[in-house]
Amino acid sequence: MNLPASPSADTPLSYRAAGVDYELIDPLKVAAQRAAAATATQLQAHGFREVGESRGESAYVVDVGPFYLASIVECLGSKALVADEMARLTGRSWYDAIAQDTIAMAINDLITVGATPLVVQAYWAAGGSDWFGDATRAQALVAGWKQACERCQVAWGGGETPALAGIVEAGRIDLAASCTGLVNPKERLTLGDKLGPGDAIVLLASSGIHANGLSLARKLVERLPRGYLTPVQAGLGYGEALLAPTLLYAPVTEALHRAGITPHYASNITGHGWRKLLRHPKPLRYRVHTLPEVPPVLRFIQQQAQMDDHEAYGTLNMGAGFALFVPAAQAQRTVEVAAAQGVAATWAGNVEAGDKELLIEPLGLRFAADELQLR
Repeated sequence: MNLPASPSADTPLSYRAAGVDYELIDPLKVAAQRAAAATATQLQAHGFREVGESRGESAYVVDVGPFYLASIVECLGSKALVADEMARLTGRSWYDAIAQDTIAMAINDLITVGATPLVVQAYWAAGGSDWFGDATRAQALVAGWKQACERCQVAWGGGETPALAGIVEAGRIDLAASCTGLVNPKERLTLGDKLGPGDAIVLLASSGIHANGLSLARKLVERLPRGYLTPVQAGLGYGEALLAPTLLYAPVTEALHRAGITPHYASNITGHGWRKLLRHPKPLRYRVHTLPEVPPVLRFIQQQAQMDDHEAYGTLNMGAGFALFVPAAQAQRTVEVAAAQGVAATWAGNVEAGDKELLIEPLGLRFAADELQLR
């Protein structure tokens, strides 16, 4: 991806300036959703039906009788470019880490609807056959992919490895994953029908930038004195910090099910940052009173890009990788279950009746309903 010329170092750097403009992207998503909805009648010939409320959510759900079937496809984005540059600078392959990122992009979306991930498929499109000739890199990709599948207890079903010279740039690879899962029993379905005033907002910690905002993070390199090797903190360089693998949240949602906790809604905080808390169409107010710790790399990006809090929290995850909306009586237990799976969690706020908006009180921030248009 060719990025536009960088603004000078004394001007703020936004996601749009880095080459990603959701005002241009989101209308296509909405148009595609509307066209796709017209195809739902095709399921009737097979005796199935779509769960219409899943349209516009992070995963698509089909009622197949005794259980629901959920599916999703997601790509890694441009994080592979960071791994390639860091391999050049350090001599180390980082493809085990970005393999986990790719699977996390799919699985963390799938579980928002209450699904148990079942099967993952791989799509690895290289810019030419030569890419696969680097055995160390290829083996790291395979090993990382397998390890992430095992962490989420899913089967790796297969995949596609095309060599797309002329479409994918030579020496590069486009990584994507699809995932299929089951909502079983059906009572686990999480589409927000029970979401309402009084629910607690529990935020699961992120490990860093995850796999969203990398266009901005890469553009920022042009301003840093040592590029990807610029220290974020003692002993941690910028490139290494960016490549911390995305956390896999399926072990948490599965543990919540075993603990008898069924969220009223869930949202994977990826593109659009904390605006994703506004994802459900219900007119509700989301009031945040406690913030999770911001990973050093995200604080570094905000400072170096001179992003104000509204831009930072509306673009990056800022320490919150996944949101669970649960009954207030189960909020503390949800935090404890997550911690037992090695994921820090914060009871960050509550849902209220009122105009649809997100209020982040410690920062004095407000995001209005029209700042997230995904349907």
